[in-house]
Amino acid sequence: MSFYTFARAVVNFVLKPIYRIQISGTEHFPKNGGVLICANHIDNLDPPVVGITAPRPIYFMAKAELFKHPLGKKLMENIQAFPVKRGLSDREALRTGLKYLKEGKVVGLFPEGTRNKTGEVGKGFAGAGFFALRSDAYVVPCAIIGPYKPFKKLKVIYGRPIDFTEMRENKVSAEIATDVIMSEIRKLIETDRNA
Repeated sequence: MSFYTFARAVVNFVLKPIYRIQISGTEHFPKNGGVLICANHIDNLDPPVVGITAPRPIYFMAKAELFKHPLGKKLMENIQAFPVKRGLSDREALRTGLKYLKEGKVVGLFPEGTRNKTGEVGKGFAGAGFFALRSDAYVVPCAIIGPYKPFKKLKVIYGRPIDFTEMRENKVSAEIATDVIMSEIRKLIETDRNA
């Protein structure tokens, strides 16, 4: 058993009952090929929650500060995270993410870059659009609907993959592609509110 599988099982055992996590939309999740998961960011627990609810193992982009200490670096690598320098165009992180997607793996990121405690979905960084346009990966929007309160319901909703074929052909900008992704995440939240 890999460390990732072990850690996922432990986190699942701890978090699912505490936050009464409800998962929907996993039937839309591609079983094979590269997948880019883009989720809104409301809490520090978002990465492990997406990690235990997604049907496939995820390579998460994580802030570079978490890799500074040798123990932190080891832990991050063991849970399949790779570093990104926030606020910069981090070419190494973009190359790594693209490599994983082209290898048919799942890459997870939070395009807002930092937690948005208002509950509204903010503007996303262009990196999400870059990955969507530069790879043939499926782009799966994910909505995390809180709040994170013990024994209150937390929802994780996976949407249908966004079709980027036309946008790739028309060579739209990474910023526009990111806006499309953020819009789809907002729609998932609004649909849930109106249900």
